[in-house]
Amino acid sequence: MNGGIQTYVTIIGKVSISDDGSGNIDGIYLPNSNLPFRECRECPVMSEAASQIDEFLTGKRTDFDLPLKIEGTDFQKSVWNELRKIPYGETASYKDIAEGIGRPNASRAVGSACGANPIPLIIPCHRVITSDGGLGGFGGGLALKRRLMDIEGIRR
Repeated sequence: MNGGIQTYVTIIGKVSISDDGSGNIDGIYLPNSNLPFRECRECPVMSEAASQIDEFLTGKRTDFDLPLKIEGTDFQKSVWNELRKIPYGETASYKDIAEGIGRPNASRAVGSACGANPIPLIIPCHRVITSDGGLGGFGGGLALKRRLMDIEGIRR
């Protein structure tokens, strides 16, 4: 079975969720993202993901409990796993993440892996900042990164 995609309107704009056809979320697309070509359909896991994302965006959820299928290089997966360890309402620097995966000189590569994150929000790349406290980058744009940080009560 091929995966599908479903788009929802949230407080941050249209968010699309894709699944792999086997009951796993494999993509979250923030407003203004390029969507993959997939059949538009509804399924229980995407509906549950939408519900959890809405709860997160309204401050009622601090963690996600969804089946995920994450595809990427071994390095990217190590970065994304490390990102999932950043607690709600806190930040880590690109350098912290690089050190956390045992690659202390890979801060730029960590930034690239954050940019390739297929499941933002659930894998919280919006919590990653520069070593000097700057915002760094974010695939959804810096205004959205600030808004997500505000939702979590992260001081900048």
